[in-house]
Amino acid sequence: MRLTAEIWVSAYLTRLRLVEIPAFVVKRGDNTAGAVLVKLNTLDGQACCFQRSFDLMTGDRKWIVLVEGVEATVDQSITKQCGFDPDLWVIEVEDKQGRHLLDQDGLE
Repeated sequence: MRLTAEIWVSAYLTRLRLVEIPAFVVKRGDNTAGAVLVKLNTLDGQACCFQRSFDLMTGDRKWIVLVEGVEATVDQSITKQCGFDPDLWVIEVEDKQGRHLLDQDGLE
């Protein structure tokens, strides 16, 4: 059974808060089935946006890079994605060290 988007986002924000990584909900999507984008802002003018991907061959879910580079370019891409999917959640993580915790167990 998969978690709702709202519960997943809440748990993710809590996990980040526990290790003192600032994160914010930039756009709130559908509570149950909204997809989630995670923007990592390294506070140096650069950013990276992650999305969850589903591998049809293995059934695995993993986080992949949607776009990375200059923050303004990443923001434009996120805005475009929000235009395609009004149910989309956008979370912004701010960390100079580039930590996002998406590669840890339990966040697939």
